[in-house]
Amino acid sequence: MIDRLIKKIKEVQNPTVVGLDPTYAMIPSFIKEEMLETYGKTPKAVAEMFLKFNKSILDEVAPLIPAVKPQVAMYEQYGLEGLRAYIETIEYAKSKGLIVIGDVKRGDIASTAAAYAGHIAGVEIEDMHFDLWQEDAVTLNPYMGFDGIEPFIAACNKYDRGLFILVKTSNPSGIEIQDLQVEGVPVYDKAADLVSKWGEMTMGTMGYSRIGAVVGATYKEQGMELRKRMPHTFFLVPGYGAQGGKAEDLKDYFDKDGNGIIVNSSRGIIAAYKKDAEVTEKEFAIASKKAVIAMRDDLQGVMR
Repeated sequence: MIDRLIKKIKEVQNPTVVGLDPTYAMIPSFIKEEMLETYGKTPKAVAEMFLKFNKSILDEVAPLIPAVKPQVAMYEQYGLEGLRAYIETIEYAKSKGLIVIGDVKRGDIASTAAAYAGHIAGVEIEDMHFDLWQEDAVTLNPYMGFDGIEPFIAACNKYDRGLFILVKTSNPSGIEIQDLQVEGVPVYDKAADLVSKWGEMTMGTMGYSRIGAVVGATYKEQGMELRKRMPHTFFLVPGYGAQGGKAEDLKDYFDKDGNGIIVNSSRGIIAAYKKDAEVTEKEFAIASKKAVIAMRDDLQGVMR
């Protein structure tokens, strides 16, 4: 997965991942009205809203980006219909040639961890294998240690999938745990060392492990330090744009060749139409395309 992601980033010259995290409030009114009229005030109506919204945006931005990152919680709150929309969104993104990072943030042990690993390993029923989720990578919480990670590593190696493990997140209250000092270093450094160690078990061919790290854009000094500490770990970087992270903050997250990170923007792209006075509501996908191009150009300005 990591080699495919790096090649895709180089192909489009853009380390942007679009977070497909729709909310009901974000959906343009004309789509809401259409689906409510067709399906009533039901979870199915919302699922169809999300699908139309996502597909319209993907039609515009897919040629410009390497990957998307749908957040499963936005979909699963609507039950089975929401999960259907999540899976169909992934299928549509894959049909466009995009890498899909499932933002699931799982973290448990033993048989539960093995079951969660089905997101990237699929499931076996008798002699049949089913890749139900079709995600290329998923996000994980490392709080339970290696017991919560091990089942996913086998899937990474067997099916060429990837992981992005929380190390230094972009949210302000993350410091309450992540910055606590343990043996003279912050907890996030301890997590970084574990991620690097686990990554040695599943290296790609282009210098990076299939096990990456989530490192927020909102803590640039820590990000710079973590890049030095984790030279073979690819970073998934949230916090750009709406949370305050800027391209200038990320110049030292890149490696010497301008690789090593993929930067997420969610509402800054998919809800761009709400702040773009040059487009109508029905041109929401055009606004998303403009936002992707602006982000690409911004990031290219600091890539080495």
